Amino acid sequence: MVERDTAVDLVGLLSAEGRDLAAEWAQRAFGSLSGRMSLQVLERELQELYAALVEALRQGAREVHSEQMSEVRALLTELSRTRARQGFTPSETAVSIFALKRVLEPVLQDGSAEQIKAYVRLGLLLDELGLFTIEAYTQTREEIIMVQSEQLMELSTPVVKLWDGVIAVPIVGTLDSARTQIVMESLLQALVDTGSEQAIIDITGVPAIDTQVAQHLLKTIVAVRLMGAECTVSGIRPQIAQTIVALGIDFGDITTKATLADALRLALKRSGVDLVAQTGGRR
Repeated sequence: MVERDTAVDLVGLLSAEGRDLAAEWAQRAFGSLSGRMSLQVLERELQELYAALVEALRQGAREVHSEQMSEVRALLTELSRTRARQGFTPSETAVSIFALKRVLEPVLQDGSAEQIKAYVRLGLLLDELGLFTIEAYTQTREEIIMVQSEQLMELSTPVVKLWDGVIAVPIVGTLDSARTQIVMESLLQALVDTGSEQAIIDITGVPAIDTQVAQHLLKTIVAVRLMGAECTVSGIRPQIAQTIVALGIDFGDITTKATLADALRLALKRSGVDLVAQTGGRR
């Protein structure tokens, strides 16, 4: 906490050398960033943060979440988000804030008792600011990971058009609730976009089937049927078939096939396409 009766001392401590002090702060922080950003950019960021911090203390800021610190928090949040996107670590981000304490260390040797007291209180405040940057950094990283995870799931569940009126979605990996929702949405949208009446869900790449995976699969099939399309499940390997029987999972009247080729052959037949086997080579 920063008490109001020491706010003047804190402002005096930070204003003693004006912009030179902020520039030295940038120099100190720059060394911890391994040259992965320009000194000019860092100086601009920290000069702005320095000015906001001095103004907040001048207004009597007591702690990080006070109203007077709103601009400081906004600048720290933006700095943390930028560092997270650039691939810096939480420690590298927070060290940029802690570097200001190193700049002010000479006060401990040459300063008065009031200045030393102000330094200690400012150090506590900078610790809080450093923790704030880590929290902002972590939140940004979680958002980035979430977006990347969603993009990865979308890429791993493509809907492909196999023939006029026939689409398929090959599933690779585990089918959980979140992924089921993406598969369902993608498949239903593809039915609308292509006007298809036959859908194939290929589970050849699903390593194992349990009750939960089967339930997710059944929900997707029901949704497809509600759209007026017929659905076939392909990729039922012997191990998968044995597991389904052992778990007592009832697929009811859902058509299943061993391979995607078998499922496509059935879908084409349902669509009225006659397949003719070709014998011999071309002349």
